Amino acid sequence: MYWQRKCLAVACKAPASAGLTEEQKEFQKVAFDFAAKEMAPHMAEWDEKEIFPVETLRKAAQLGFGGIYVKPDVGGSGLSRLDTSIIFEALSTGCTSTTAYISIHNMCAWMIDTFGSEEQRHRFCPSLCSMEKLASYCLTEPGSGSDAASLLTSARRKGDAYVLNGSKAFISGGGDTDVYVVMCRTGGPGPKGISCLVLEKGTPGLSFGKKERKVGWNSQPTRAVIFEDCVVPVANRLGAEGQGFGIAMKGLNGGRINIASCSLGAAHASVLLAQEHLTVRKQFGEPLASNQYLQFRLAEMATHLVAARLMVRNAAQALQEGREDAVALCSMAKLFATDECFAICNQALQMHGGYGYLKDYAVQQFLRDIRVHQILEGTNEVMRMIVARSLLQE
Repeated sequence: MYWQRKCLAVACKAPASAGLTEEQKEFQKVAFDFAAKEMAPHMAEWDEKEIFPVETLRKAAQLGFGGIYVKPDVGGSGLSRLDTSIIFEALSTGCTSTTAYISIHNMCAWMIDTFGSEEQRHRFCPSLCSMEKLASYCLTEPGSGSDAASLLTSARRKGDAYVLNGSKAFISGGGDTDVYVVMCRTGGPGPKGISCLVLEKGTPGLSFGKKERKVGWNSQPTRAVIFEDCVVPVANRLGAEGQGFGIAMKGLNGGRINIASCSLGAAHASVLLAQEHLTVRKQFGEPLASNQYLQFRLAEMATHLVAARLMVRNAAQALQEGREDAVALCSMAKLFATDECFAICNQALQMHGGYGYLKDYAVQQFLRDIRVHQILEGTNEVMRMIVARSLLQE
């Protein structure tokens, strides 16, 4: 397959590997190869038939991609945020939707690894890192999206357990996954009343809504998650009561880098597809690549891709180092990369003309799959608010 061959060639492209250590180049090559061989050939089918490719996820986990930045003592790979960004960008060239789910799963595993007790870490993380069990992150509610601190799902303490009531919306993997990291209200209003519980599928009172029909991200199911007098042991709480909102926000800082990295992969693939199309497609007796306007547009696409990549990798490094400006840099990177990468995919589709609008051509799927990246993990409007706040605070 042409697209498979292009993915295999991607690892040799200098811009994606420039400045990386030899070890990081190896991680990247492994991820590019996996994307080309295990994901790209099935990307269109997974999208069309809405297949959640669990076996492929477990193959990825065998390479260490199930708990990339989880500590090794519980089965994780123990890699850095920058390593993680490099891997997700490469995987996303094969299937952005599937890689985005892997990134969410990794965020959940990291939360348990970072904020859980030793007992919780060893109980949950090994099966998550192997992807024997799959995880979902439950923050958004029907009435609280960007205003996450206003969430209403309640957890009432009753002896050694909490009784959970409420619902979560737009949950990736919902209904098909095994472990649910849930933000809920154990105290008063506002962020200080929020705690974090870990639920397992099969818990009485846990149910799911209908599978949502989406524009993209069709290789992962999305459903509402519903709690009706759902009894959860206190032993399943991550951290202390009232720490849930802080856990959620720290998880999202990394999640923003992850989803921006998935956008980079889609844009990277789209630039290559556009490059190939301009070379082989002829109009007015000449290849489209001979048209100076299209040359300039392709140059702009590549330039914006490299700029976005540098921003994402800089933010990943800042987050790894715990720098004071990490939150603002993660927000800037998510804002810039998801906006620019969507524009790159859109321009690549335009360069394909009518063919770009056909589902036989991969470029339209990359476009559909990354559109939601400007909405989730904090909308890009919220990213602007965070950046502005960091600039204006005394």
